[in-house]
Amino acid sequence: MTAHTSKPNRQTLYVAIALVLGIIVGELLNLTLGGAEAGPALKQGINIFSALTDIFLRLVKMIIAPLVFSTLVVGMAKMGDIQTVGRVGIKAMLWFFSASLFSLLLGMLLVNGFEPGSSLHMALPEIGAKTGLPQATPTLNNFIAHMFPKSIIEAMAANEILQIVIFSMFFGVACASLGELAHPTVKLLDSLTHIMLKVTGYIMHTAPVAVFSAVASVIAQNGLGVLLSYGRFIGEFYLGLVLLCCALGCAGFLILGRRILSLFRHIREPMLLAFGTASSESAYPKLLQQLERFGCDEKICGLVLPLGYSFNLDGSMMYMTFAVLFIAQAYGIDMALGDQLIMLLVLLFTSKGVAGVPRASLIVISATLSMFDIPEAGLLLLLAVDQVLDMGRSATNVFGNSIAAALVSRWEKALR
Repeated sequence: MTAHTSKPNRQTLYVAIALVLGIIVGELLNLTLGGAEAGPALKQGINIFSALTDIFLRLVKMIIAPLVFSTLVVGMAKMGDIQTVGRVGIKAMLWFFSASLFSLLLGMLLVNGFEPGSSLHMALPEIGAKTGLPQATPTLNNFIAHMFPKSIIEAMAANEILQIVIFSMFFGVACASLGELAHPTVKLLDSLTHIMLKVTGYIMHTAPVAVFSAVASVIAQNGLGVLLSYGRFIGEFYLGLVLLCCALGCAGFLILGRRILSLFRHIREPMLLAFGTASSESAYPKLLQQLERFGCDEKICGLVLPLGYSFNLDGSMMYMTFAVLFIAQAYGIDMALGDQLIMLLVLLFTSKGVAGVPRASLIVISATLSMFDIPEAGLLLLLAVDQVLDMGRSATNVFGNSIAAALVSRWEKALR
């Protein structure tokens, strides 16, 4: 048992060391190769680091679709009846909705209190200034197209978690209703889950290299100077994330009691991984493992986590309100309280529609800016530090989903 618990701790230590080394190496590269003459050498170094991170993220994405499908179907089939599935799903969605709304409101209150953009005094840009982002306006049609798969193979190929969840729910309910007849399929998928978790273990050995490369790449490109020039905005946003985690942690403490501390110990490695790679997805397989080790019911985790990755990205929600109001302040645009509340409701729903799109948060922010006549070119203010901010919001997304899985397990009296 001792060996079992010490291994994750050592892996966490390796990831933490990789994070620190990445900052040091990145800054050294920026200082030595950052000049105009040595530009190509720096670019080559950054490309190598990006390739290493990309390999890790690709390996993780490779296992997400079969893992989500197998865990969700097995979880629902073992629950045995549609009423239990519906009860767990409703509890999870109520929590997701409440946590998302709280994240948006907290972000709005903090950005209005701190006013990080008010000191920039930016001149309004020309109409139609390019942001370099793909155009993806959130509409009802886009949302439906993103939610319901026309082909499960296509959904798995594109790693569309929400579409995989929809198909898996139909498949799982059918397995549960067929009972004995579906047992061989459920057993096969149960076996697939354990194989995928074993593969996860192999892939996680490369996590420190990926974290080192991701952090070194960002710092080598922008230098620590960019953190200083945007220091106020970054500091206030991270303070907001800490307050959000404290609030979610307190809610967890009210229901879990002192076991919340054990939960924190179990999820620190997935959180550190999400922070280092700036990707919530990269932590999904490890988070599933750690929540089951903590004592969450595997059936409930198999249902709540995939739903959470589509509907419960608390850190990203806070970032969206922070970013929109930061850009409005930078251009001296004063948004009325009514407009801000409408913006919250818009973000609450549109953010669910483009979760599978790269840099989804920025695309949702872009669409929201144009909706409220705020210059979309203001996004360029964020691009320099988006990766640094993404690290914090990805870790917070993981934290929020782990709290959700633990709470629903407790409500279902299924926490070991």
